[in-house]
Order: sequence, then structure tokens, then C-alpha cells
Amino acid sequence: MADQDDTPVFQIQRMYLKDLSLEQPNSPQILLEQQQPQVDINLSMGAEGVADGIFEVTVTATVTTKVGDRTLFLVEAKQAGIFEIRNVPQDQLQGILSIVCPQMIYPYLRAIVSDVCTRAGFPPILLTEVNFQAMFEAQQQAQAGNGAN
Repeated sequence: MADQDDTPVFQIQRMYLKDLSLEQPNSPQILLEQQQPQVDINLSMGAEGVADGIFEVTVTATVTTKVGDRTLFLVEAKQAGIFEIRNVPQDQLQGILSIVCPQMIYPYLRAIVSDVCTRAGFPPILLTEVNFQAMFEAQQQAQAGNGAN
């Protein structure tokens, strides 16, 4: 029975919207423009321990749309999740925090960004699917490359 204490645990405690902002710095004049806006999307992730075996993982999307050199609108949304992760080998923990957790959070973030754009009077911005494993592997390779220098 004592072995049960070593059973790996992975549970979602909560998903929540941590931060959201919408800016339309050049409204209303820029809304009369007829040219197609340029859309730039940046994603970032973060993870930190909150308590023993409890982690907050965040995925942030920053969407900037411009007409020429003027900003049409800017949306920044940070979706977060609190996860209980216990009795997982240390070499697997980083993968869970960088791949598994963001994959669970991302659909919520996609919906929020699309909804905010629509509510702001613009066509929805649909964030594409993301391969968090490929992002994690690229980050690991980059860190390994930097460590070798």
C-alpha cells in the first residue's frame, strides 16, 4: 500500500483567463481604410511552480494588425491553467509543462482571441494549430546549441 504514494498524478485544477487587452489606438479614422490589414501573431509560454506539485502554465497570444504603419488593433490574451503534477520523473516534467499543459490550454486561448476580435467589430482571427512538441524540441536544441558555445 505504501507504493500508492509514488503513483504519478496529473490533474487539471483550473483553467482561467489571466490577462486580456484590446487596443484600437487609431480608431475611428483607421476603420474607414479599405486596404487589407497585415496580421502578426506571436505566441509565448511560461510555467512556474505555485506550491509543492502545483504548477501554473500560461500561453500568451499577441495579435497585431496594421494598415500600412498604423495599428488597426492589438489583442493580447494570456490563458492559464493550474495543474497538479506529482511523482513524475524530473526529466519528464519539463515536457509535460511545455507540451501537454499548453496543448490543453491552447483551445481556450484560440476561442478567446477569436471572440474578442469579433466583439471589437473585426473578422475573427483564427489562431492556427500549434505543434507544442516541435516548439519544445526546437527550444531544447537552441539551448543545447547555446550551451556548446
